[in-house]
Amino acid sequence: MNSLRNCISHSLRGGKYNHFDPSSNWYSICSKQFSASTLPEVKEKITEKAKTGILMINMGGPQTTDKVHDYLLRIMTDRDMIQLPVQGTLGPYIARRRTPEIQKKYSEIGGGSPILKWTKRQGELLCEKLDELSPNTAPHKPYVAFRYADPLTEVTLEKMESDGLERVIAFSQYPQYSCATTGSSLNAIHDFYSCRKEPSNMKWNLIDRWSTHPLLAKTIAERISEQLKEFPSDIRQDVMILFSAHSLPLKAVNRGDTYPSEVGATVHAVMEELKFSHQYALVWQSKVGPLPWLGPFTDDALKAYVKQGKKNFILVPVAFVNEHIETLHEMDIEYCHDLGKELGVNMIRRAAAPNDHPLFINALTDIVMSHLKGNSPSVSPKFLTRCPHCVNARCGLTKSWFQKVCQDKKK
Repeated sequence: MNSLRNCISHSLRGGKYNHFDPSSNWYSICSKQFSASTLPEVKEKITEKAKTGILMINMGGPQTTDKVHDYLLRIMTDRDMIQLPVQGTLGPYIARRRTPEIQKKYSEIGGGSPILKWTKRQGELLCEKLDELSPNTAPHKPYVAFRYADPLTEVTLEKMESDGLERVIAFSQYPQYSCATTGSSLNAIHDFYSCRKEPSNMKWNLIDRWSTHPLLAKTIAERISEQLKEFPSDIRQDVMILFSAHSLPLKAVNRGDTYPSEVGATVHAVMEELKFSHQYALVWQSKVGPLPWLGPFTDDALKAYVKQGKKNFILVPVAFVNEHIETLHEMDIEYCHDLGKELGVNMIRRAAAPNDHPLFINALTDIVMSHLKGNSPSVSPKFLTRCPHCVNARCGLTKSWFQKVCQDKKK
């Protein structure tokens, strides 16, 4: 189950819950809930010229299995994401070698990642609210910028420029900041403008992290509560809540990446909402390769807790805001079904990602509104702070660039 951990799966994954219960028709739940084919189509509204663009930044995922190789190749050759010896040779080799296995995984969740459809839906719902709450900055239009899959960041930036926007809110869809995720995406934006005139006609704001927003915590707590109700009342209090987030190489942690502490802050905020009603732990999934990564790993933790006598679990995606392969395959199939069956657990369920939960859309709206009103700095001091042992020169250049373009400009 650690087969190059679903291949560099910071986004190899992209719902509703899944669960293992010996009495359930598990496969039908897995194959039908929240796959790309079950989501409503999101059609772009035909409106007057957009004034404010909401740039929704994420890693993305291949929409079809024939897109898997290019997706993996982009990941394996991005040194912000992963550092390999002779990366120009080894990266393409690994991408080519892993493609068939990863294609099979995507086939098992419906043939592709639903992350684009979820992100579009979130963006449309967000902008509808923004148009109502902030008419002076309307119309608002969502733009999706993926790092490794269509629509690629540079293509989206071209579209934004051609649309002649007055203002851009660059909004990372990773609540917790990591140099490998948000950092890589922001480096890509800087790279795009490094060889052309900077967008002097647009006012920019950057939302780089939002791990402790109260409505994010309420959303995740609500998703957990939905699953707790599915357990019989006589065992409900004994359910163990496992918050699972994508792991990170210890080398990055020791360099000063803030991701682990920000994920921990989210977990604490969620448990505060739940009044610390259950036993819980933070665990980590999707380890890649032989080097040391942040643990304990989700599958190992499940095995250990079963040995301690625990038989009922809820897995919670705490760093993914929509369904993708890490929730639909790794968590649902590999952990909830396969491992749950192997370990003989009583019940194991998975909380849905935030997706289009009304509380989550309100969270996105509140975060953006704070920037539109000028109640948050256009670029956070924390983003401008480099890791104490940063070795990536591009990181410093990107931070300086955003500090410059996020300065107040006349509209």
